[in-house]
Amino acid sequence: MHNFKELKVWKAGMEVCKLIFATTRSFPASERYGLTSQITRAAVSIPSNIAEGCGRRSSKELYQFLSIALGSSFE
Repeated sequence: MHNFKELKVWKAGMEVCKLIFATTRSFPASERYGLTSQITRAAVSIPSNIAEGCGRRSSKELYQFLSIALGSSFE
């Protein structure tokens, strides 16, 4: 197990979340359940998957969750 809160990539993911939530606040209300929801869920998925991967027992599982986090960043 790794302490995900010490990882630079997790900290960067959290900063992305803060930026996304701040940015989407200015989106029109009509997008609240569409585009805004999709963007914020993808942003939250980045540090969440990094943290979950760090809680796994093997490096192979960690790499899988890091891969999912990377995919969310492209989303």
